[in-house]
Amino acid sequence: MSPKEVVQKFYNSDLANNSEAVDLCFYKDCSLSWHSSKGFNVLDFDALKLVFEEVRKMYDTLRFETSHLLAEGNMVTIRYTSFFTTVENPNEEMPLAHFSTIWEVKGDKIIKGFQMSQLADSSSESLNSF
Repeated sequence: MSPKEVVQKFYNSDLANNSEAVDLCFYKDCSLSWHSSKGFNVLDFDALKLVFEEVRKMYDTLRFETSHLLAEGNMVTIRYTSFFTTVENPNEEMPLAHFSTIWEVKGDKIIKGFQMSQLADSSSESLNSF
């Protein structure tokens, strides 16, 4: 599996419903350096699992709309917007956040990531920029 395919596997793994996605796609000694609208955090494997456990509690679906997916060697860059639905309102999909992430892939799993995100602006101009 190419590094690009490894990253695609993660984003296509139905993160709102698949409790094994992090186990299948990340090494136990992975790290994610994340600059978000709430500040900077470094997440390890357990923290990543916790993030997606919270996602599964809050959202019925989580979908990623990718605008860019580029690979060079074992590094993969992805730019995307995430969208969600809730159990209370399953017919209305809302944008959640915009992301740009660089993943380092080792073998068939992700070992390291560098991510920037901000909450989505739901204006058509903003959404069309992605």
